[in-house]
Amino acid sequence: MTDLSALYEPGVLVRHPARPDWGLGQVQSNIAGRITVNFEHAGKVVILAARVELELVVER
Repeated sequence: MTDLSALYEPGVLVRHPARPDWGLGQVQSNIAGRITVNFEHAGKVVILAARVELELVVER
């Protein structure tokens, strides 16, 4: 797994690869690899960047 945690800054849109039912998420904070994301259908969740590589969503 590549360390992309620096890309997860506040405002970035992401999806959790193992939980598509959570919907689109917006990064709220990234402190020491602990990424707080507000997901459409799961609310605020803290993700450990060392364990989960979130999928970046590129807006067009």
